[in-house]
Amino acid sequence: MPKARKKGSPDELKGWEEIAAFLGQPVSVAQRWAESGMPIEKRGRFVYSSREQLNRWLGRESAGEPVHIATKDANLSLELKRGLSYIRKQGGTGATKKKAA
Repeated sequence: MPKARKKGSPDELKGWEEIAAFLGQPVSVAQRWAESGMPIEKRGRFVYSSREQLNRWLGRESAGEPVHIATKDANLSLELKRGLSYIRKQGGTGATKKKAA
């Protein structure tokens, strides 16, 4: 009789391929990031993480700048507005204006 598999939460990512796909990076980059502190959990022969944990970690690693991984269900317009609002609060767009001579 086969073992009943415990279904993970919809937020859970199983394996390097799913984690890397969520991050939009190759598997080798995800593995390197895990060595430098990206939150993963090893269970048996698989690694697991969650979208929420990875988004929080990316936010910390980005020196406080807002970071969000786009998914199929993400409202990209809302995320763009949030990013632009952050830039305005930080004092500009980074572009410099030239003074007239």
